[in-house]
Amino acid sequence: MTIRGVTKRYGAAGRQVVALENVELDIIAGEFVCLLGPSGCGKSTLLNAIAGFSPPSAGTIEVGGVPVGGPGPDRGMVFQEYALFPWMTVAANVGFGLEIKGVPRAEIAVRVHRLLEQLHLAEFRARYPKDLSGGMRQRVAIARILALDSPILLMDEPFGALDALTRSNLQDELLRLWGEFRKTIVFVTHSIDEAIYLADRIVVLTYRPGTVKRIIQVALPRPREASSPEVSALRRELIALVMEEQTRFQRDESLMVRQD
Repeated sequence: MTIRGVTKRYGAAGRQVVALENVELDIIAGEFVCLLGPSGCGKSTLLNAIAGFSPPSAGTIEVGGVPVGGPGPDRGMVFQEYALFPWMTVAANVGFGLEIKGVPRAEIAVRVHRLLEQLHLAEFRARYPKDLSGGMRQRVAIARILALDSPILLMDEPFGALDALTRSNLQDELLRLWGEFRKTIVFVTHSIDEAIYLADRIVVLTYRPGTVKRIIQVALPRPREASSPEVSALRRELIALVMEEQTRFQRDESLMVRQD
């Protein structure tokens, strides 16, 4: 995936907000990349542009040498809000995308069964989303995307609303699935520790307009121990980078208040 000169503006002329400006990034097939930065830096905006939901105002995004012109089966999206159909069972939710694609029912049944087994959801296949915990709902959302076999998974703070223990368990589950399926993952997070634990590379974005401030290679073996000297040093580096942008955000907010 190549991202070249991507800029995103919102609003009419004279009252425009520049969310992203001249973003340049290459993502290698099979890589796990985390987008990190303070609120308002454009992480989700960039992810939505990659997904094809919101085209950039300028610049290009290409996947496999083909320009992104809208949503496509090569890119699957997992949201923080789960986005499950409440009237469908777990199995029906996982198989829904395959039905839309016209996959034969027998093949759908095989794929859904395999994924429910892999994500430890088989015993809940006949349950409805309202009967599941937040962690289980997110497993269902991930299974639904994996069922489509998209080579790229786009994940917008998928564990942000979960308690610490469930979040930790799902991080491990995601790494296991990534190791098995070797998808390309672009993962938005506010959590420095989550980014360190998951990513091959961490892309730190600046406060608005968002652009690439630093790209950090996480050359540490998995699983990563949070208390190790290497992780601690990386955490300090990332805290410093993010706090620089957070301070700029607070300064800009203070100026806006005084102007009002």
